[in-house]
Amino acid sequence: MAEIQIAVQTANFDQNAVYRWVSAPNSVGAAVVFVGKVREMNLGDSVSSLFLEHYPEMTEKALREIVDEACSRWNLLRVAVIHRVGLLHTGDEIVLVAVSSPHRGEAYQANEFIMDFLKSKAPFWKKEQTEKGERWIEHRESDQQALERW
Repeated sequence: MAEIQIAVQTANFDQNAVYRWVSAPNSVGAAVVFVGKVREMNLGDSVSSLFLEHYPEMTEKALREIVDEACSRWNLLRVAVIHRVGLLHTGDEIVLVAVSSPHRGEAYQANEFIMDFLKSKAPFWKKEQTEKGERWIEHRESDQQALERW
């Protein structure tokens, strides 16, 4: 049974501390850490900030279900998912997914699975500030296509 840490927070995270935790067990053969950042361009427009809203109980439940599904598919030792909310600016870290496993293939696949499902199934509402004004971000077709391979 994997050890799991899930957090939704406004504060930045320490990816080195998460890596140390996820890779600590002696049986770890691989640890994979993904960090997503607020990009400066989206849909052809310059982005200065991103505001993320969520409904805490719904969000935490959805993240837990995604992680539990990954744990049922792959032999994972530890899993950490941290997602920030509130006002973020270009270059800020927004999400971290870290997994460890005895084998690298499982770690890579599980990390990608969690991130693909987080992007499409976790209830976050995102509003970008661009040079043309504010806009809500809709789910992309490419995100849905990423789910279909699982």
